[in-house]
Amino acid sequence: MTYRVLGLARQPYCRWLAAPVTASDLEEPYRANALFDAHQDDPEFGYRFLVDEAAEAGVAMAQRTAWRICSDSGWWSAFGKPKRSRAKRPGAPAHDDLCAFVDEHGVIRREFTATAPNELWLTDITERKAGEGTLYLCAIKDAHSNRILGYSIDSPMKSRLAVPALNSTVARRAAEGRHKAGRVVRATEAVSSAAGIRPRAQPLRPGRLHGPPRRCGRQRCHGELLRAAAERCPRPPHLDHPWGTPDRDRDLD
Repeated sequence: MTYRVLGLARQPYCRWLAAPVTASDLEEPYRANALFDAHQDDPEFGYRFLVDEAAEAGVAMAQRTAWRICSDSGWWSAFGKPKRSRAKRPGAPAHDDLCAFVDEHGVIRREFTATAPNELWLTDITERKAGEGTLYLCAIKDAHSNRILGYSIDSPMKSRLAVPALNSTVARRAAEGRHKAGRVVRATEAVSSAAGIRPRAQPLRPGRLHGPPRRCGRQRCHGELLRAAAERCPRPPHLDHPWGTPDRDRDLD
């Protein structure tokens, strides 16, 4: 009689009475916490990459679930395009952007040239499709000689990908006996999150690692960055992913 008056069904009410908090409601905060930790570690990742980071932390979920949690919480990628009403024009260059200058028309220009080797290094992150995934490459080029000084390859892409490339470049310059401190490392927006990190090789240390502020827009230059390597080397063969497919999974088709 009571269920009929209140308009309740017996089975759902008894189920709620036995467990007021369902398993899905209890698992929701753990999923949100894993996504938030991954977003804090790599703010440039979208929800698809955050799902992989959360799975590595032991909290697996569907991509649609991750999208809903990130959308409700407002956790967007740092490279997300703002709405048209909120879009702003690029402002003045940062005080530490040594490649920027203002021309006679008041327009901000950037000059990526150097008069001698090891004065200006350019770095950026690019990607290449492989047989079983995507490989990300961070290369460092000397602006004077157009020579690729160092690089690092990893999957997936993280901001920490720039640190091994910079360390290998510094170690190689030190091995060649070209000791020159105070050089400028010009990084794009994808690599600028590694700013302030100094390499471990002490004899040869860059003076500053900097990049444009986010209000200056996304200035991608991996075509210019890898032009010297493309002119000297033929097109590389098809790459395989570092994590090969087991033999038992090759005959599934």
